[in-house]
Amino acid sequence: MFECGTVGMERFRADGFDEFVAARWSALLHVARLLTGGDRQRAEDLVQEALVKLWFAWPKVAEQAPEAYVRQILVRLAARSARRRWWGERPVGDVPDRPEPDDVSSAVAERSRLEAALAQLPPRQRAAVVLRYYEDLPEGQVAQALGCPVGTARSHASRGVARLRQLLSDSVRPVG
Repeated sequence: MFECGTVGMERFRADGFDEFVAARWSALLHVARLLTGGDRQRAEDLVQEALVKLWFAWPKVAEQAPEAYVRQILVRLAARSARRRWWGERPVGDVPDRPEPDDVSSAVAERSRLEAALAQLPPRQRAAVVLRYYEDLPEGQVAQALGCPVGTARSHASRGVARLRQLLSDSVRPVG
């Protein structure tokens, strides 16, 4: 039986929410980082804002698809935040020498290079590429998260991948 007042409502709302957040925080943060072009602080802000929105909708979506709901929120928030003109200073350090091939840092450098290339894509293309190829979602779910027809989502992903190929091939120049 439900308790009266706010305490009962809070307890009802929290059922499963804490477990969902604990289980999915890392994955949601990683998706948000990819959606924001590798900006960890913006990604954390996006995840927190998305989880606040999920908290209020939790009684309605808890038994259905909270993962899809919060993913759709992340995509929309990332698109909205990308339209802002200024995000403050962005410090850039000196570019390090290329790592040795068997060095563990080479994988990190490659991942950073991919994140930098993703950051150059328009927000909807970036979201389509991340959801389709990183999250491995079917085209229908990508379209639903983007709020557009399947053909448009497919087009965004295709154009995004083509642009990534171009960006990544431009940044690899033979030495000599």
